[in-house]
Amino acid sequence: MQLKTILNRVQKFKSFVYGAVHWIEGASVPTLEVEIQPRSNSRPECSGCGQRRPGYDRLPERRFEFIPMWGHKVFFVYRPRRVACADCGIRVERLPWVAGKHRLTETYAWFLAGWARRLCWKEVAEAFRTSWDHVFCSVERAVAWGRAHQDLSGVAAIGVDEIAWQRGHSYLTLVYQIDGHCKRLLWIGEKRTVKTLLRFFRWFGKERSEALKFVCSDMWKPYLKVIAKKADDAVHILDRFHIMAHLSKAIDEVRAQEVKELMAEGYEAVLTKTRWLLLKRPENLTDKQETKLADLLRYNLKSIRAYLLKEEFQLFWSYISPFWAGQFLDKWCTKTMRSKIEPMKKVAKMLRRHRPLLLNWFHAKKQFSSGIVEGFNTKAKLTTRKAYGFRTYRATEIALYHALGALPVPKTTHEFF
Repeated sequence: MQLKTILNRVQKFKSFVYGAVHWIEGASVPTLEVEIQPRSNSRPECSGCGQRRPGYDRLPERRFEFIPMWGHKVFFVYRPRRVACADCGIRVERLPWVAGKHRLTETYAWFLAGWARRLCWKEVAEAFRTSWDHVFCSVERAVAWGRAHQDLSGVAAIGVDEIAWQRGHSYLTLVYQIDGHCKRLLWIGEKRTVKTLLRFFRWFGKERSEALKFVCSDMWKPYLKVIAKKADDAVHILDRFHIMAHLSKAIDEVRAQEVKELMAEGYEAVLTKTRWLLLKRPENLTDKQETKLADLLRYNLKSIRAYLLKEEFQLFWSYISPFWAGQFLDKWCTKTMRSKIEPMKKVAKMLRRHRPLLLNWFHAKKQFSSGIVEGFNTKAKLTTRKAYGFRTYRATEIALYHALGALPVPKTTHEFF
């Protein structure tokens, strides 16, 4: 079977035919060149209006890189025609295998973009003997096409969160769709300010924003402010993960302070190396940790009382009725305020301020939790590492959309992966 026969099976172009195939001697990488010729009596297509127009002249040869075959680079070689268009003037013809002035064929660009979703971009470039820039441009084109053709109808639930990006307290705001039938990254914004989230709602549109039924977020004030203004009809749920994170942070603060006090007063260092012992759930402790915890519980220490308050609060999530969950929350906050443990009192005050949003988790019948959002955030952090070597916001944005956006791809004549 000849190479031309294979190409006609997998990548046939209307009004064009494959010509001679040449082996390029002396190339650093084994290379094949495939000539392309226009069909006889065919008229070129204007790149401006898309209409068939009479030819004007021909330009010098151009090489367009195609998908490698058997470890050999493959290039299409063609002399583009210029057309005399009555509407657009003298224009270069539209070529079906490439977009604009790109050197990579559309098929090869989608091929690279597909592998870039599975591997590190640097590894893709090395595997297919191309440059990192070619991989990036391919992913960028795939994301642009996918974003232009994605379906935003039926989005009823979103999750809003942020991840740290680069050093020096730089953040990205990420908005996910967390509906049962579709989970994906919808939007990325630089920083985590009011203006950042307002940009999302402007992009999302007023009608779709008003149709939202559930919004899940943490207690970051700019997020709360914008969501209350732009999605006031939606049930706003404070995610469970961040609430428990605040409690864990408070326990850690109490423990660290108490360790210093015990050492200063010459007491036994019973709290040394107990950080994870107090932060982990009892069911996740090892046998050795369980024994040590049982010994610790005999001491009347602030750290132990804070730990017991945190474990007691876990019962809050087991309620079904919003009313009884609210009753438990009120009692727990009152008890914590009387504990004289300042970090825990701060958490109790925060929970009291956000009581209605906390209870919305029960109004939503526990359908949405932070687990989905945190899972996406973990993938987002891994994805940013795949784009290392190009530390701009644009590269990070492209990488995240490509990996987590579930973006559509065009139907091609042949799938290579």
